[in-house]
Amino acid sequence: MSNVVVVGSQWGDEGKGKIVDWLSSEADIVIRFQGGHNAGHTLVIDGKTYKLRLLPSGIVRENKISIIGNGVVVDPWALIDEIEEIKKKGVSITEKNLFLSESATLILPIHSELDVLREDSSSKNLKIGTTRRGIGPAYEDKVGRRSIRVVDLLSKKNLDVKLKTLLQHHNYLRKGMGKKIFNKKKLKDDLLKIAPKILKYSKPIWKKIEEFKKLNKKILFEGAQGILLDVDHGTYPFVTSSNTVASSAATGSGCGINTIDYILGITKAYTTRVGEGPFPTELKDKIGEKLGERGKEFGTVTSRKRRCGWFDGVLVRQTIKTSGINGIALTKLDVLDGFDEIKICIGYKLDGKKIDYLPSSSEQQFKIKPIYKSFKGWKTKTYGIGEFSSLPKEAQNYIKFIENFVETKVSAISTSPERKDTILIEDPFKD
Repeated sequence: MSNVVVVGSQWGDEGKGKIVDWLSSEADIVIRFQGGHNAGHTLVIDGKTYKLRLLPSGIVRENKISIIGNGVVVDPWALIDEIEEIKKKGVSITEKNLFLSESATLILPIHSELDVLREDSSSKNLKIGTTRRGIGPAYEDKVGRRSIRVVDLLSKKNLDVKLKTLLQHHNYLRKGMGKKIFNKKKLKDDLLKIAPKILKYSKPIWKKIEEFKKLNKKILFEGAQGILLDVDHGTYPFVTSSNTVASSAATGSGCGINTIDYILGITKAYTTRVGEGPFPTELKDKIGEKLGERGKEFGTVTSRKRRCGWFDGVLVRQTIKTSGINGIALTKLDVLDGFDEIKICIGYKLDGKKIDYLPSSSEQQFKIKPIYKSFKGWKTKTYGIGEFSSLPKEAQNYIKFIENFVETKVSAISTSPERKDTILIEDPFKD
């Protein structure tokens, strides 16, 4: 059986939710392997909308096991709220179909407070444009070896020791910012109160994955955000605090890299970005507004308006290489219906010289100018079309150019938010 990793090939918000849901109908196990509740997926199934933040997309389907891996940072209160919210929509969630890694790091109120303090700081160097949910500070504590993990909720004594170490660090920062020190007793009491609700889902995930592999179960690894937000390979420092590339699926869930058979990159037919940071093809005009309106470009979790621009082939080609993507699923093609002219970025100019990649320097990233190739738009609708041959010729030409330029085949094409409106060219699960 094939195991598939799904990652976003841009800055996130590429429509992964629909594609993951579409693939999860064939998978047995769906694993979320990085990120926090700052990233979300919107699923539309039989006219019913589900907005997920931490829960893997497989949770809304019967007879699937959903796993939150060790690479995810988990706000326990947000997780329980989300579980209750999804249950109200008729979805069954129990310890039999939802597993949570015992090694996952917890996001605490102290993390979200620090996130807000930094974002509200007058210093531009501290402002990244985060969702203020504590994801970054939680990852900092994880790397600093002082985080509270799911397994720490098992012992009151151990939790007390861990909290002392954690608050020593955070209260030092808070004093420097002129804020009151954090109350350890209240935080401990709050954690012990929610502990039973969280611990019932806790398991050694790496062990469960090994069991599933021996049973030849199909595993779908679900990434959050996009590769350009990767802490190593993205537009640093305007990135998330985890690795979003496909290889982190193994690290973030506890399995060998040889578990992965196919990597599918979800790729929007244009480009969007949320928050601060460089965006070479951003359109701050009526065309950009039109893309945003037609594509309903607002965040699943925060409802923040997304910045919009033309498809950046240079960036997608680069993320395909850094993540080892085998095929791309091109989404939201229908948003481009009706444009007279459509453009693709095929290179950059930096200080008068042409370059064919995104430089690592944030200073240079802000300076680069896109070089475009223009395409004739199509006047007939692609919305709901289910066959490649039925697409307008201009749309076919657009897709073929993307495929050739990014040097990776288009495996699927999405022509509406509905799961059924997907043109399958290559099945990632097929051996």
